[in-house]
Amino acid sequence: MKTNAARLLDSLGVAYSLRDYDVDPDDLSAETVAAKVGMPAEQVFKTLVAKGDRTGVLMAVVPGNAELDLKALARLSGDRKVETVPLKQLQPLTGFIRGGVTALGGKKEYPVYVDETLELFDTVAVSAGVRGTQILLAPADYLRVTKGRTGPLSRPKA
Repeated sequence: MKTNAARLLDSLGVAYSLRDYDVDPDDLSAETVAAKVGMPAEQVFKTLVAKGDRTGVLMAVVPGNAELDLKALARLSGDRKVETVPLKQLQPLTGFIRGGVTALGGKKEYPVYVDETLELFDTVAVSAGVRGTQILLAPADYLRVTKGRTGPLSRPKA
């Protein structure tokens, strides 16, 4: 299925592949998605939506086996304080539902901050904008298309 994210990559001539998986609405964790698409969790990146006291809405992209460090995101984005947005604001802000959020082809472009570990891999997976489909692409292409800024954003899960 072609999503807005895939159409955006097509229009820019970016090489990618799509990988579909069966969705369990009770388990949308990145680790589960990684296992279903046959990739290590640290190579499957999840996109979280946050709001900074200076920048407003922004997206944070972190490895599936880690959690977002809000203080690190604040430092990288130039905010004093950052909080993830409540689930009920996710779709109105991005057009995406939980488990399908991506920084590619959303209804509005927000600043994108990406954990620096993304650049360790030849290929990474991110949501294609719907539950059940991941886009696999080169990290450099992802950063170029999203205008992503990298830095240390994640910490091991507690």
